Amino acid sequence: MQFDQQLWVRVTVIENVYKLFGSVGAVFEITAILTAIVLTFLVRRRGSTLYWTLGGAILLVLAFVSWIMLVAPMNAEFARWLTDGVPADWTRYRDQWEYAHAVNAFIKIIGLSLLVIFVLVETPKKRVIDAS
Repeated sequence: MQFDQQLWVRVTVIENVYKLFGSVGAVFEITAILTAIVLTFLVRRRGSTLYWTLGGAILLVLAFVSWIMLVAPMNAEFARWLTDGVPADWTRYRDQWEYAHAVNAFIKIIGLSLLVIFVLVETPKKRVIDAS
């Protein structure tokens, strides 16, 4: 957010330092969602564990939907900048792109946290045997 127009556009649009996020990242994203959904199915009869897992899966899906709705349109807009030039109100696009990524990350962190809680709830407590 601190970069001037020239640097931000060069790094984000022209050099596209994030290009692998669209291909490699997509594989991880879809795999995480599908894994969470399968996990939810597998624990469907385990009481509260189901709710933690279901919540995590829903949030991962929600993060993906938010990416489709908020980030992908900006990526398409940035692709046009390569031929049409950068618009005068470029910061509006930058801000939406940056804040959408932040929201997306926050949703994923909460989703992952719910899945971690699921693991903690499911992990049996190890009993310490007093040897004295």
